[in-house]
Amino acid sequence: MEHTSPHAHEFTVVDSELLQESPILAMRRDTVTMPGGSQASREVVEHFGAVAVVALNERDEVAVVKQYRHAVRRRLLELPAGLLDVAGEDELTGAKRELVEEAGLEAASWSVLVDLVTSPGFAEEAVRVFLARELREVPRPPAEEEEADMALTWMPLEQAREAVLRGEIVNSIAIAGVLAASEVQAGRATPRSADAPFELRPTSLAKRRVAAGITPDMKRI
Repeated sequence: MEHTSPHAHEFTVVDSELLQESPILAMRRDTVTMPGGSQASREVVEHFGAVAVVALNERDEVAVVKQYRHAVRRRLLELPAGLLDVAGEDELTGAKRELVEEAGLEAASWSVLVDLVTSPGFAEEAVRVFLARELREVPRPPAEEEEADMALTWMPLEQAREAVLRGEIVNSIAIAGVLAASEVQAGRATPRSADAPFELRPTSLAKRRVAAGITPDMKRI
C-alpha cells in the first residue's frame, strides 16, 4: 500500500474574492483545494505587517507605552510599534520611524529579537520585533488622533517580564518582545542581524495599493 506524506498536499488557491477594503486592512475569501480533493473557503484578513521595538536603556529599562485599543475597550501596556504602511519602506526604517514618533528616541544599535504571526487562523498580520540599544532622546513629531493620548514610561526589563506573567501585559507583540529580550539579557539567546530577511511580511494588501497608485501612504484610500 502506498502511503502519502501528511505534508505532501499543496493547498492551491483556485479562486479569490475581495470582500472588504478599509484603510489599514482588507478581507478576501480564497477557495482552496483540500487534501481529500474537495474545495473549501477561507476568509483572510489582509494586513500591511508591522514592527515593534524593545528599546533598552543603560539601566536595562524598557520603553513602554500605554495606548487605548478600542477592540478590547481598554488601555494596554505595549511596545512602541506601528504598521509597515509606507510604500517601499523596509522593516528597520519603519522601526526607527516608529521609535521616534511614539517614544522620542533614536538608537545606535539595532538587532532582530523575534518574528511572530499574531492570528494565523484568519489574518496575514506578521510582526518583526527589534531590540534597540544605545539610546538618545530626540524631539517627537506632533501626535495624531489616539496617539495623543499615549503615555510613555520606563519599566525595568525584569519587572516587565513579571508583568507578562501576572497578566498585566497582554498585548501579544509586547509579550513576545519582553520575553525574548529577557533571554538575550540573561545570555541565553543571541539576537539576529537587523537586516535579516523578514520572509513572513505580508505583501498582498501592499501590492494592490501600490498597483492602484496609493503611495507613499498606503492607507489613503
